[in-house]
Amino acid sequence: MRIHLFEFEDLEWFPDTIREGMVDFLRYLFKVLKYYSPVVPLLKEALEKTNQSQLLDLGSGGGGAIEFIHKDLEESMQKNIKITLSDKYPNINAFEYINQKSKGKIDYTMNSIDASNVDKDLKGFRTLFTVCHHFKPETVKAILKDAVDNKTGIAIFDGGDKNLLTILMIVLLQPLEFIIATPFFRPFRISRILLTYLIPLIPICTIWDGVVSTLRLYHPKELLKFAEETDDKTYTWKAGKVRNSFGLHITYLIGYPNH
Repeated sequence: MRIHLFEFEDLEWFPDTIREGMVDFLRYLFKVLKYYSPVVPLLKEALEKTNQSQLLDLGSGGGGAIEFIHKDLEESMQKNIKITLSDKYPNINAFEYINQKSKGKIDYTMNSIDASNVDKDLKGFRTLFTVCHHFKPETVKAILKDAVDNKTGIAIFDGGDKNLLTILMIVLLQPLEFIIATPFFRPFRISRILLTYLIPLIPICTIWDGVVSTLRLYHPKELLKFAEETDDKTYTWKAGKVRNSFGLHITYLIGYPNH
């Protein structure tokens, strides 16, 4: 059963300073755990099917998920892969840091980008990492329809398992992770230190959002049903789960034009 409670990160009035601290934590976590490494073969196959080497990442947050599979994807495909980061609430500091770190291979847009109504001048195979659970079914369908209407490929990846153990791990382990790891998050910010150790708003909001995210997760069959409802039978769709090295599952939905 999917329960759609609110997440702080989704609220328009929510302070950017706290939001950026939350997504910086996720970027660090994705890096340390190599969380999304198992999706590289799936994305490689989709890019080869569509003859693409340009990705448009939607809902990039801190940019972590796509940043840390970029190198593996280039090595696997034996070619340069260009990526554009985007978000409804762009984390410009993180985007600039990743752009410099990647020597320009990972670019970004400063504009607010709605994943269900993407600007026509933004090109590339669309990816969404750890984003889909934020949306209600009608919005997920709108995101898929926008990709189909623009005849572009799309890949959705959402990590996590919807069970009590996952929730307990979030509640019990994330406070410790914040205490130990916060000084190592990049780019460094004094505000992040203050809002973690002095007034712990970043950890509290991140833990709440993590629990809610788990309750919001979609099953592959649900995503495939959404895709089939928005497609006019001109797309190839594939959905399922892969497991990373920590035993956590990643749900995926991948679609691209048949020709």
